[in-house]
Amino acid sequence: MARSGTVEPGLHLVAVPIGSARDITLRALDILAGADVLAAEDTRALRHLMEIHGIPLGARRILPYHDHNGPAARPRLLSALREGRSVAYCSEAGTPLIADPGFQLGLAARAEDIAVRAAPGASAVLTALCVAGLPTDRFYFAGFLPPKQAARRTALARLADIPGTLVFYESPKRLAAFLADAAATLGARDGAVCRELTKRFEEVVRAPLPDLAERFAADPARGEIVVLIDRAGAGTVSEDDLRGQLQVALETMSVKSAVKSVSEKTGVARKTVYDLALNLKDGA
Repeated sequence: MARSGTVEPGLHLVAVPIGSARDITLRALDILAGADVLAAEDTRALRHLMEIHGIPLGARRILPYHDHNGPAARPRLLSALREGRSVAYCSEAGTPLIADPGFQLGLAARAEDIAVRAAPGASAVLTALCVAGLPTDRFYFAGFLPPKQAARRTALARLADIPGTLVFYESPKRLAAFLADAAATLGARDGAVCRELTKRFEEVVRAPLPDLAERFAADPARGEIVVLIDRAGAGTVSEDDLRGQLQVALETMSVKSAVKSVSEKTGVARKTVYDLALNLKDGA
């Protein structure tokens, strides 16, 4: 089948704005205007974006490709790629493959030695890191954690000792519960809730995790949310210091209360403090 577009053959992963429609790159506009085939996680969102920027669809359709139809839709897109056509894929918002169903499409294209290109642009993760005021030298993107409390706390405990800022996506309905679990698991680390980034009602709230949990339990958030949590404070608190604080606390408190108190004072993950407390009790 002959190509009709002006974009080189292959799969093009096109980043689109996360809020402001003006946050799209010139290269992304060129690809959307010239690709043979358009695919999107949300076809209405991409159609609206193209209308805003005056990009005609012409005879093309925007094919849906999302979590629910991936296995059925992927063969059609791969067939177009095998024919030497250009396929542009867009997330609902932001950069494809970041908490997005496009990963399997890219994987399948590479498996057939089909060129995969990226047109970089807006990303909620990087935007949040820019405005949150937490360290950016190292960070770990954990995406969405499990919705159930026990599984969520287990996941948070596994992330406790990562030496970088933790970045999560969360829904408004689960935000307060997530923050409460983070405070219980990670201690009183600094956190930031970034809401509606690049949109009219953008908001960044920064505070220790217990304070954030209390605030958003009383006043639920709305919109798209990114949560950032500072790394553990173990880099500035030695094990000897922790041991000394725990020994003092255990003289008047239960293990549970002592661990909670020391974790909140030092910012060291509660699991780390708990393990040390058990060692102290066993030694005694």
